[in-house]
Amino acid sequence: MTDITRRRLAGGAALGGLAASGLAAGGLATSGLAVLATPAVARAETRRWRMVTSWPKRLPGPGMSAERVASRIAEMSGGRLAITVHAAGELVPAFEVLDAVGGGVAEMGHTAAFYWQGKQPAAAFYTTVPFGLTPAEHVAWVEAGGGQALWDELYAPFGVKPFMGGNTGVCMGGWFRDPLNSLADLKGKTVRSLGLGGEVYRRLGAVPQTTAPAEILTSLQSGVLDGAEFVGPGTDIALGLYRVASLYYGPGFNKPNGTGECLVSLAAWNGLDAELKAIVSHACAVEATFALSEMERLNAEALAALVRQHHVRLSEFPADLIGAARAQATDVLAEVAARSDVARRVHDSYVAFRDRVADWSRVSIRAVLEARGA
Repeated sequence: MTDITRRRLAGGAALGGLAASGLAAGGLATSGLAVLATPAVARAETRRWRMVTSWPKRLPGPGMSAERVASRIAEMSGGRLAITVHAAGELVPAFEVLDAVGGGVAEMGHTAAFYWQGKQPAAAFYTTVPFGLTPAEHVAWVEAGGGQALWDELYAPFGVKPFMGGNTGVCMGGWFRDPLNSLADLKGKTVRSLGLGGEVYRRLGAVPQTTAPAEILTSLQSGVLDGAEFVGPGTDIALGLYRVASLYYGPGFNKPNGTGECLVSLAAWNGLDAELKAIVSHACAVEATFALSEMERLNAEALAALVRQHHVRLSEFPADLIGAARAQATDVLAEVAARSDVARRVHDSYVAFRDRVADWSRVSIRAVLEARGA
């Protein structure tokens, strides 16, 4: 990066460019603006961080979100903070990111909160909840409805600070090898499904599995799995799941949102100056917005390719399955709330926000989609 570029980023001229690229939409606070506008001063040596992830390298969607967060931090900091991104399995397995960041193996991680529900049940609320908030509603809860403060409190015992760091949008219900004509057809099926949606599948008679993303295809091929949910078309097509299971079911009642999280070690975070803290938080906020926009495009393109080129059959879950799933989801959420005081407060905040925005979502988004006939 040239000296001219560094001066731009340190000076007020950079702010217009950052706002235009989406930082303003990502929650660029007045205090953050003041920090980023401070004239350049003598720079310390480059800090070098490692970011561990739960994703195959450069996986469309979350894998690329991790790469872009690291790149933005390096650029906005003028090289003061450089982050090396490690795919799942390079330093730690996919489901050990939280412990790795909290334990100092890496300073940063990119993953999904519902992977930690075994350690902290309420963590699942920060990725997605069955029949829960849509992407826009989820962002509103975290940023403007009290969700972030509860998230910080929830993760403090693990030694990490969480940020939204991407979003794969509304997810699909899953890939299945055999048709589901009724709820009875789901019983006994082994399904890759994580989070609270996985627990709903279990109560419907399926056998949920916590298969790492890189292992889903081989597990379907070998018959270990009868079905699998991951994200949506834009990411699923990269894993090649259509090669084995050609029935693609929706709606994604189990995962109506797909927030990816960036974790920063609290020890590393507290070692940053105010400017670098602002840069890290803004880089994550920009990615949360950009990733959702990109996934809307990728999902649309991939869905067309899956149907037209790969002859995937789009199917709707049977009505009795959806009805049973909705009833089970209410019980699952209530049981999570009973696990601890903080879990109850997260649950109550989330559900209250969902109830508050429901009427508006019905007369806005749903009504517009129905009016345009799509």
